[in-house]
Amino acid sequence: MISFQDFVLEDRGPVYLQIIHYIKQGIAAGIIGGNEEMPSRRALSALLGVNPNTIQKAYHILEEEGIIVSRSGAKSYTCVDSRTVERIRRELLSGETHFWVKAMKQLKVSREEAFALAAVIWEEASREISDCEFRH
Repeated sequence: MISFQDFVLEDRGPVYLQIIHYIKQGIAAGIIGGNEEMPSRRALSALLGVNPNTIQKAYHILEEEGIIVSRSGAKSYTCVDSRTVERIRRELLSGETHFWVKAMKQLKVSREEAFALAAVIWEEASREISDCEFRH
């Protein structure tokens, strides 16, 4: 079952979107795979201290996006394959990437220079950021 023990509610943004983002991050990072049982709506509501309707809304959106599926009563499971992982990764990174490309173009940085710079930034950031910072 997917754990929400380290989920932290932020003061900004709707809670249901934070739950959706948490699930999508876990999928994109390979921490959450296919056919994993989701916590029941009531259990997750109690764990997070939020209204059950908030959990219902998050689960409904995840179902509409094909990320979870409900089976046999109220149980829900992840429905993740390689295409879903790729789609979620693109979704999570597209905003940041578009911002970065726009900044590079405004600074008149060529594509080749941008990729070289990205490699340098990747190495610098990798030394600063622990792989353990995002765990479920």
